[in-house]
Amino acid sequence: MEISGFSKFSQEQKIEYIAKRLMANSRGNFLSEKEIMTYIQSFFHPNQHIKSTFNNFSENTISSFHLPYGICPNFLLNGHLYTVPMVTEESSVVAAAAKSAKFWFKRGGFHSEVVSTTKIGQVHFLYEGGFDKISALVESNKKVFFEDILTLEKSMRSRGGGVKDFEVKIGVVNNHYELRVFFETVNAMGANFINSILEQLAVSLAHAIPSVSIIMAILSNYTPDCLVRSFVECKVEDLWHEDLKESNMSAKDFANKFKLAVDIAREDSYRAVTHNKGIFNGIDALVVASGNDYRATSAAGHAYAARDGKYRSLSFVEITEIDNSLNFKFSLEMPLSLGTTGGLTALHPLAELSLMILNNPNTKDLMKIVAALGLAQNFQAVHALITTGIQRGHMKMHLSNMLMVLKVTENEKKCIEEYVEQKSLNFAEIKSYVEGLRYV
Repeated sequence: MEISGFSKFSQEQKIEYIAKRLMANSRGNFLSEKEIMTYIQSFFHPNQHIKSTFNNFSENTISSFHLPYGICPNFLLNGHLYTVPMVTEESSVVAAAAKSAKFWFKRGGFHSEVVSTTKIGQVHFLYEGGFDKISALVESNKKVFFEDILTLEKSMRSRGGGVKDFEVKIGVVNNHYELRVFFETVNAMGANFINSILEQLAVSLAHAIPSVSIIMAILSNYTPDCLVRSFVECKVEDLWHEDLKESNMSAKDFANKFKLAVDIAREDSYRAVTHNKGIFNGIDALVVASGNDYRATSAAGHAYAARDGKYRSLSFVEITEIDNSLNFKFSLEMPLSLGTTGGLTALHPLAELSLMILNNPNTKDLMKIVAALGLAQNFQAVHALITTGIQRGHMKMHLSNMLMVLKVTENEKKCIEEYVEQKSLNFAEIKSYVEGLRYV
């Protein structure tokens, strides 16, 4: 049955509504309606100010959803040592990033550079006079258009940003064109700024050229000119480490197999999707921790991975000869549209803390750190795949979660940890072992 006016309910009424539905659907796990309400409310932050802040982030809020806030230490980037905050529910992600950071700390660390920081917005419209004519009309009105957005740009201009330029592009259907607008937003992600400018330009365009019919005005989350590169490199012989003993691999074997695995992800889209998902395990964790939009960064990254018409790995490997020795270089290139001022970066108390932990980076520095973290995550995933396999480390990191589900005692936990050593076991196998312990 449809419910009307839910958004106008008090928070208490919304929670009560959910509790009643759970009871009616027999999904209350034998709890009473009052107990269900108490359970939902128990996840609110005890500090009323923080609770109110979290409530106002979204609509129809009935509680808070918690995720672990972890730390990756020893992260050496461009000669600076960082401690990197990560928000993720998957323990193996933080562990992998930390292991990769430790590995490369001894080999010169990570290196990142920002290539460009241009963001894009679009005003889509219909016009029947042809491309040459509309291009000339827009060019002749450029001065007026810039004057019309002067007030909206004032604050951003004072910080070194604003509209860089705009041009007309041919659209995707007959008589469809796009006014593509190029922005610099400095340390802000700038979504609201960009959309405000675009909506004003749409009004100005329709006023200056009455035969134009506006379709929509909106930023693009695809930002191929807001680009960052990150890499690690060392001599191939320096890749050797103790973990390779078990796999009976030399440093050269490891380098060649690593390159082959990444090359496969460059050409095989099925592999590339999982490969890139691993990159975003790290990227999303820091993007969320810093109060940025992980959905936008993911969408842009995946679009960039398919920019030549085929979905490919965002990372790549080069093995070259330098000064009579082989050199291993593992690189990542991708768009990252981030901000360090405004939005959740200023409102979410842990986002603010994250930026403090990162030494209050500007947007360019945050781009560098995020990209390097994605590369670190990717390195460790490929490393595991070509040596011991992904499941051993993955399942061990998830062991604590499984043991919580099984409600094991401390004595049982010690027995289980000894049992799973050097094994790759699934939940069913561990459950069976626990039941065997208890039966005895």
